[in-house]
Amino acid sequence: MADTGPSPRTSPTAPALAGGIDAHDPVLIIGLGRFGAALATSLIELGHEVLGVDTDAQLVQRYSRVLTQTVEADATDPAVLNQLGAAEFRCAVVGIGTGIEASVLTVAALADLGIPNIWAKAISDPHARILDRVGAHHVVSPERQMGERVAHLVTGRIMEYIELDPGFALVETAAPSELVGKTLTEGSLRSRYGLTVVCIKPAGGVFTYATADTRLGAGDTLLVAGETRLAEAFAELP
Repeated sequence: MADTGPSPRTSPTAPALAGGIDAHDPVLIIGLGRFGAALATSLIELGHEVLGVDTDAQLVQRYSRVLTQTVEADATDPAVLNQLGAAEFRCAVVGIGTGIEASVLTVAALADLGIPNIWAKAISDPHARILDRVGAHHVVSPERQMGERVAHLVTGRIMEYIELDPGFALVETAAPSELVGKTLTEGSLRSRYGLTVVCIKPAGGVFTYATADTRLGAGDTLLVAGETRLAEAFAELP
């Protein structure tokens, strides 16, 4: 195994992050393809130490100066994971996208080590179901999720789209003309459209919190939350 950089350290006193890890907890990233590398780099920027593992020597070398530590190794082998000290990590991400078998075996091996937060990338729905069954706590499908997001952006007046849960979304869109000049109370968005306005950005301004007395103007941008179908319908209003 090729090994570069210092060993990761824990920081038990840092504030907690979503997903159950602290702000400076080290993260184990297995698979340094586009997804894994982008995630690892972002975690470094957020202040985490990252151990990156891949079987490709070129990828390991490429990110050796970016990540805290990089190792060329086969993470499907439980003995290798033990040698890497994988059990000491509170969070591991399996970003292997080209080999389903390797992805599944790696997740299973990490689960056997008792790592409390295992994230895994899936390339299909069957793959996602298998990852869930063998021990992944969180399964993501970045290509499909990005495709869904972009589809919403290119087919309507939606400026930004984030699906918070299946069937529930946060949507950025222009204020419809029928609401211009009205306050949020007068517009009755909750009763008429089933949506909540979270924030508003006046034309040429910046986002601020919306209140019941906020009056909508022409060119305002709204950030609304609600059922996906209702948010989509609202975004299509002229």
